[in-house]
Amino acid sequence: MNAMSNEKTQSVYASTIASIINTENAVLPWENLEPSQKQRIHSAIDSQSHPSCIVYPHTQAELAAVIATANRNKWLVLPCGSTSKLHWGGISKNIDIVVSTERINQLIEHAVGDLTVTVEAGMKFGELQEILAKSRQTLALDPAFHESATIGGIVATADTGSLRQRYGGVRDQLLGITFIRADGQIAKAGGRVVKNVAGYDLMKLFTGSYGTLGIISQVTFRVYPLPETSGTVVLTGKVEAISQAVTILQGSELTPTQADLISNQLVSRLGLGTGIGLITRFQSISESVKEQSNRLLSIGQQLGLDGAIYSAENEAALWQRLPEQIHFDVTSSLITCKIGVMPTTAVEVINQISTGLIHLSSGLGLVSLENESQVLILRNLCQSNYGFLSVLAAPVEIKKRLDVWGYTGNALHIMRGIKERFDGNYILSPGRFVGGI
Repeated sequence: MNAMSNEKTQSVYASTIASIINTENAVLPWENLEPSQKQRIHSAIDSQSHPSCIVYPHTQAELAAVIATANRNKWLVLPCGSTSKLHWGGISKNIDIVVSTERINQLIEHAVGDLTVTVEAGMKFGELQEILAKSRQTLALDPAFHESATIGGIVATADTGSLRQRYGGVRDQLLGITFIRADGQIAKAGGRVVKNVAGYDLMKLFTGSYGTLGIISQVTFRVYPLPETSGTVVLTGKVEAISQAVTILQGSELTPTQADLISNQLVSRLGLGTGIGLITRFQSISESVKEQSNRLLSIGQQLGLDGAIYSAENEAALWQRLPEQIHFDVTSSLITCKIGVMPTTAVEVINQISTGLIHLSSGLGLVSLENESQVLILRNLCQSNYGFLSVLAAPVEIKKRLDVWGYTGNALHIMRGIKERFDGNYILSPGRFVGGI
């Protein structure tokens, strides 16, 4: 396609969508985007092409109309929220339009007494936490890019974080979902109450689907009371002693909300000491936090580990800096990966990782690597421990050469069958999921 016909085609996309959404600046042509925004989009697509525009519907009805039009014309769509995690997952090709839910961001209902909240998908995680905090409540997730991540993006990438230790993953806290099907119809699953078992459990299917099955437009979460106080115990030292501390912690009556193993280099970067580390957070009433923290610190000291208790601002800063050492912006040449291993082998694995962490209860973790060979070596290690390694963020050229997902299971035909049923024209996030789905 020559430049003139390409420009003409792109103007057709923009003008067609503009006839659906009359709001000013709802359709931004590619040439009008900020360089940083172009860079974030390019990190998710084949760099030989670019979409015609980015679309910002303001309502779920507008979003549905845009997707219906795209499906009718077989335009390839890359859904996103704020684009903070758009560079995660596989590379999409030949994208025609990017559709953002960022402006579909209203609070629908906060049922304080029922401990539930319903919001539109474009609301920022940080904004939602501020709303909940006014009622002394919180959404028990700890995603990457706290301030910019949208609720829909967190669900689409199943980005839970260290709070999985106490509260489970995104799937465990999601009660209801509204999404736009590939044909533009609005569909719902679940509801707004905790005891809701009606219908198919599409919430679990959509969690971690990376926008390949439909576009999440509204979600309902269970929320929790904000704890009275918090304290974090950091133990560092030799592998054998950390392993013993982990065994004792898991067999004890202690109830941490977060517990991560952290690698040698990460311990050093955070100024926590030497060796590998165990970082454990307790959140409850003051007396309980103090008692549990002191008991774990005493266990560490008896094993010859260095230990310290963090509280207040120091504790908050520590938990903020921890993920920042692994997650980088899209300009980074480093490779960010999600791993999973058997929890019983987590200490052994973390000892062989330079920069990373592993959640104690689940065996899931995050690592930062420097090159492709490190990815392949660590993937082999994880798979030999009945686990996996998938690449979240990496330069596009590296993602083209690597198998981003590294899937070795036997369910690919089922996944493709589900994709076919939900998105028969394959217009949503093409190539972003396992097996090029």
